[in-house]
Amino acid sequence: MSSRAEREAKGRRGEALAAWYLRLKGFRIVAQRVKTPRGEIDLIARRAGVVAFVEVKWRANAAELDFAIDEYRLRRVAAAAEAVAHRYAKPGEVQRIDVLLLAPGRFPRHMANALLL
Repeated sequence: MSSRAEREAKGRRGEALAAWYLRLKGFRIVAQRVKTPRGEIDLIARRAGVVAFVEVKWRANAAELDFAIDEYRLRRVAAAAEAVAHRYAKPGEVQRIDVLLLAPGRFPRHMANALLL
């Protein structure tokens, strides 16, 4: 398996774990891997009037999680979310960008409102 294929497989496992975690927190996953001309949204989740556009980052160890997300990546997710928000958010619902950071042997770190739209 190539390095790219391995990263893709790990990313998919990370997204599956993130979806499971969000469901446990009462979210309903309404879309996964939404591609737009502006970028990709890993998960779109809804709970009680909130639509969260979720960026999932999986790293080999917890130390790398601190560097997994930056302003550039958040802006790309925000641009992608703006392109498709009309499909997923109803009038009056709060729209936000969340980040889920995952590493083996660590509890997921959910950063709600990493960027509010």
